Amino acid sequence: MFSQLNAISPLDGRYASSVKALADYFSESALMQYRLKVEIEYLIALGSEKKIDGLPAFSKSEQITLRKIYQNFNNSAAQKIKDIEATTKHDVKAIEYYIQSKLRKKLHPWVHFALTSEDVNNLSYSLMWENCLKKVYLPKLISINKQLIRLAKKYKNSSMLALTHGQPATPTTFGKELAVYCSRIKRQINKIKSHDLLGKFGGATGTWSAHQIAYPKVNWIRFAKKYIKSIGLTPNLITTQIEPHDSAAESYYQIVLVNSILADLCKDIWQYVSRGILSQKKVAGEVGSSTMPHKINPIQFENAEGNIGIANSILTHLAQKLPNSRMQRDLTDSTTLRNQGVALGHSYLALNNISKGMKRVTINKLEMDKELNDHWEILAEAVQTILRKAGQLDAYEKLKSFTRGQSINVEELSKHINELNISPEDKKRLSSLTPQSYIGIANKLVELI
Repeated sequence: MFSQLNAISPLDGRYASSVKALADYFSESALMQYRLKVEIEYLIALGSEKKIDGLPAFSKSEQITLRKIYQNFNNSAAQKIKDIEATTKHDVKAIEYYIQSKLRKKLHPWVHFALTSEDVNNLSYSLMWENCLKKVYLPKLISINKQLIRLAKKYKNSSMLALTHGQPATPTTFGKELAVYCSRIKRQINKIKSHDLLGKFGGATGTWSAHQIAYPKVNWIRFAKKYIKSIGLTPNLITTQIEPHDSAAESYYQIVLVNSILADLCKDIWQYVSRGILSQKKVAGEVGSSTMPHKINPIQFENAEGNIGIANSILTHLAQKLPNSRMQRDLTDSTTLRNQGVALGHSYLALNNISKGMKRVTINKLEMDKELNDHWEILAEAVQTILRKAGQLDAYEKLKSFTRGQSINVEELSKHINELNISPEDKKRLSSLTPQSYIGIANKLVELI
């Protein structure tokens, strides 16, 4: 019997419990079930076409019985299909024969009528991807964004030293920096929600030749539009044997971008932890290092970053390879498409780890304040801006000479401000300024998310 200890893929082994929700969409059994759905719904649609005189319409009770073939699908049924495939050496033909075994013989010719395997496969793979995105991946991504929004609002006033080019820069707040990610993620969530996946149903070379020769009076374009929309996809009527996967590639790139945003978040959090301005809550019994007892490693963010790299490598390959097919088709897309679940699995695993990691994060206010108080020179921007306001032509150059490459303390800055030729109001404003208070409208920006 198969054991997770014998799994080749870590998604099926070490991380199986974390990605088990995806099995209902991307397992071999799930692919069979989606293929069955496509075939059964097509059979029902054929029966509903009045100009197809050889196949009467199915009654409501008959439709219910037919749909149970895929709705009640289980491992026993999947094994029967695999047994058929062992003889046919063709996975879609095995689906056809399995459906025939469930029907009376006079219906056998209508199963997979005038279709090519790709008619079934492209619809199945698109449905698998779309359903898992909408039912599993997006809810988790939305949940993480809500988690980040809560933290952003909690820490919207928590001043911290910013680093640009790795150097001390104008202060920000931890909440505002999280809000940046919230805004970026929200934009991608909306794009994923609104994206349409295409499907084709035009036969061996996309010409409906077999359909047309059998029933020339049927409006097959109208039929295809209605059928493809009925199963939840957008019709692509002008294709070769394969649906060219352009819309799927667009969707893959959307996840690549989400992953890239999340990798950026992971790297920032990791560095904040390394700087000591963020702390991680201790978990009883947990070990941080096999030899250094003091450590609490940011492993969730490291794990997420690693899985994002794997996911984006696969997704990028899918997006670049699938829209290319020699002439009217080659088979390179077949084995490639089977990996879309692997890519989303690693993406989903990253989401899980980010969620766990963020639950452990808390600010270290003492270290945040220490960093800020060590760098009063970051207020040089404020001083030179007030000098510009006062019309001083060499404002920038004066502050550059005073602060560039130097650490300035509060006494030195105060003395410099007192010597400036500016209005009393501006002098008072600058004198009361601290690295902690020089955060502009950072806290108000958080309220925009």
